[in-house]
Amino acid sequence: MIPIVKPFLPPKEALMPALEEIIYSGYIAEGERVKEFEHAMAAFLENQYVLSLNSGTAALHIALKLAGVGEGDEVISTALTAEPTNVAIKQVGARVVWADVDYNTGVLSPASVREKITPRTRAILLVHYAGIVADMAAFGEISKEFGIPVIEDAAHALGARFGGKYVGNISPYTIFSFQAIKHMTTVDGGMLTVLDAEDHTRGRLMRWFGLDKTKPRLENDITEVGYKYHMNNVNATVGLLQMNYLRQNVDRHIDNGKYYDKALAGVPGVELLRYYPQSEPSYWLYTMKVDNRAGFIRLMESAGISASELHLRNDRHSLFNESKTSLPVLDEFYSKMVHIPCGWWIGAEEREHIVNTIRKGW
Repeated sequence: MIPIVKPFLPPKEALMPALEEIIYSGYIAEGERVKEFEHAMAAFLENQYVLSLNSGTAALHIALKLAGVGEGDEVISTALTAEPTNVAIKQVGARVVWADVDYNTGVLSPASVREKITPRTRAILLVHYAGIVADMAAFGEISKEFGIPVIEDAAHALGARFGGKYVGNISPYTIFSFQAIKHMTTVDGGMLTVLDAEDHTRGRLMRWFGLDKTKPRLENDITEVGYKYHMNNVNATVGLLQMNYLRQNVDRHIDNGKYYDKALAGVPGVELLRYYPQSEPSYWLYTMKVDNRAGFIRLMESAGISASELHLRNDRHSLFNESKTSLPVLDEFYSKMVHIPCGWWIGAEEREHIVNTIRKGW
């Protein structure tokens, strides 16, 4: 079965010696390898203000704290995402306010967000779902007009761009996930990028109990609650090796996505997404809308191809009952949405097989 998601790890002849070296070095906690990994990611994203963390969820939590979100505040978000996006909002005591999606893309609709803003809105948390970049021009205008910061959940969008800039160098706060099945994995891990030196310094303290690791332990004075969210040298070692393959793997996702964009255009029963001007998706998944999704999934599985909607829309969870609202566009989009394999493991033969199977009809 051709999977929808699949972890990539460097060849063992490169990975294992590097892991053995760091594991038996006597320093497996946060150290120089973490700094080296941060420098490498900073160069890739073209943003010097990066903070490695132990998960994307930790990055979301710190981003919300840095944005000033707290008890009783509201954060506008999307229900079409993995659960951690919105669980993190609850972690800081805020209320999730659902905005609807754009039917053309499945990502948060700027028009719907604008309608949801109230005096208690403290942040807009948008998700570049499946690597499809949101309309950052429109969200930038909303942020400026209302003075509300944008937090980008780019767990699916490493290597994506908008207006020529990498995602991770656009909004005040952007988070990435290096969990097992993302574009790049450090086995587990995450990253927060910011645009402000003060946020970077404060975030660095928050990821380690509020302690400043540039000072001796006995000279520290904790001034704000922090967390045990740092990355360790073992995960960072994996990340450093992964950087050697990141560009080629992301490019394979993009090349496959663009292939599907052309090869599936006009196929009966298939409706392709429309990307925003200036956006360059990184196609973590290939998302489309199909008639009779159940029949489509059965067809694909019979041909040895995984296909699925993958994520349960978050407004179906009891945790968010207080946020229930009508989301008619999401209702329609979600009823047709499906993902097909698009990643680094899909070569010319596999993608042709996938396209030919879809063209047969279901």
